[in-house]
Parts: sequence; C-alpha cells; structure tokens
Amino acid sequence: MTPAGRPTDDAATLEDQALLARVADGDSRALDALYDRYARIVYGVALRILGEAELAEDVVQETFWRVWRRARTFQSGRGKVAAWIFGIAHNLSVDELRRQRSRPRPVYDTDETPVLRDHEDSRMDVVADALENERGRLIDAALQHISADQREAIELAYFGGLSQSEIAERLHSPIGTIKTRIRLGLRKLRDLLLAQDLRAEDITD
Repeated sequence: MTPAGRPTDDAATLEDQALLARVADGDSRALDALYDRYARIVYGVALRILGEAELAEDVVQETFWRVWRRARTFQSGRGKVAAWIFGIAHNLSVDELRRQRSRPRPVYDTDETPVLRDHEDSRMDVVADALENERGRLIDAALQHISADQREAIELAYFGGLSQSEIAERLHSPIGTIKTRIRLGLRKLRDLLLAQDLRAEDITD
C-alpha cells in the first residue's frame, strides 16, 4: 500500500483483473466497481476529443457496455485493464467525432419549420392492440433474466416513474451507476426479446 492508503500500481492491476474476471462471469456489481473507478477518466478522454458533455456521457455508457460484453476477450498479457478500457473509450470517441463531422446538419421542428408535427405516423400497426398483451408478457419474462440490480433500476424508472437522480437517491448509488444499470439492462432486454423474434422498436415505441 502507498502512504495514502491507496493500492500500489501492481495491486490495482490485480484488483482490476479480478473485477474484470467477475464481469466476464456476469457479475454486474463488479462492473459497477470498475465504473466507479474509471468513469471519470473515461469521461475526460471522451470530452477532450468530442468537446461536448452529452456526447462524452454517451461514450462513457457505451464504453462500459462494451466492457460488459467483451470482458472475456481481455488478455492480461497485452496490457492493463485500465489501458484496455481507455482504449475502448478513445476508439468510440474518435468514431463518434467522425460521425459528427460527416453528419448533415439536422433540421429542427420549430414554429417556423414544423418538420414532423403535422405529419401522420405512417408506421401505425393495425394489430398493435392485439400484440400488446403478448408483448407485455414477453417483457415480464425477460425482466426475470437480467440482474436484480438492473431489473430494480428499470422497474423504478419505467414502471415507478422515477427520474435517474431519484432512483440514485432511493438506492443510495451514484447516478452514473444507475445510468449504467439501466442502459445495460435495457440492452439485455432487447437482446432477449429479439431472440423471441420481437422487433426492438416494439419495446421502445
């Protein structure tokens, strides 16, 4: 240990590897621990490249989603966990910067230019009502297959009507952790529902 009581670099490296191994085994609390340890640095990396706080926050969430999905691919012989995480963040940030630069300027819906307001939704599905009960059943079943932490955050947000800050306060957790749980949980739900041949937009429309 260092004089300040913090782990040495070697100890921190071993702790990170142990946490990532747990993430690879599906332990969401281990992911929370890595998030709490490195999210601010990842945010700094993204903000320096992108220059926009909202985009940087999106990169943070996407980075840790990829850590969750790719934990098994990490090879300790090629470097430290921290460097691996920062590399993911850097690549995502550069990719997003390229997208922003190539993206055409959006046209916003204003009083002067009502782009969407006066248009009918042409995607209306005539069997939507008939599918609603079945969709609800599938979602309820899928919720049982995500972690308890993710399920609790999602239920408070989407069924309890709480904001992310209110959820963080109720669960005594950092808001960044709550955002990650909700994002990971929703993506897991989407994957489960897609496996049941339910289109992703059916749970977001």
